[in-house]
Amino acid sequence: MKLSTRSRYGLRLMLALARNYGKGNTFLKEIAREEGISEKYLSLIIIPLKGVGLVNSVRGASGGYTLAREPAQITLKDIMDVLEGDCLVDCLKDPLFCSRVNICASHDIWAMLSGRISETLSGITLEQLVTMNKDKLEKSVSPSI
Repeated sequence: MKLSTRSRYGLRLMLALARNYGKGNTFLKEIAREEGISEKYLSLIIIPLKGVGLVNSVRGASGGYTLAREPAQITLKDIMDVLEGDCLVDCLKDPLFCSRVNICASHDIWAMLSGRISETLSGITLEQLVTMNKDKLEKSVSPSI
């Protein structure tokens, strides 16, 4: 299984906005530079995040982007559902997609896996991710004894 670049970069974008939460608007240009991601690509990723109300935008010289809610109120599932879709395989979302749903053992595995992924992503907030990020940065900077 592999997550798309869109979701990986989208999570990094949302993490950057969470780190800056309460400090005013953030320009995509700044996030692009800090994260080493194309600003043009980030501008495509932020559109659906804004569309579902996870991100606010302000135009103008003092404009930019902010999280629409506190980082503790946004789960990784909220983000991944927007960027990857809320369903692991099509037959889970629409039983009519496949005529074998009632006899397919794989369908049960996909349902179980989807549930576990959803549970994991629902249990992690952007606030927790910010803390995890700070911890990793501190460990990478502090000398080992």
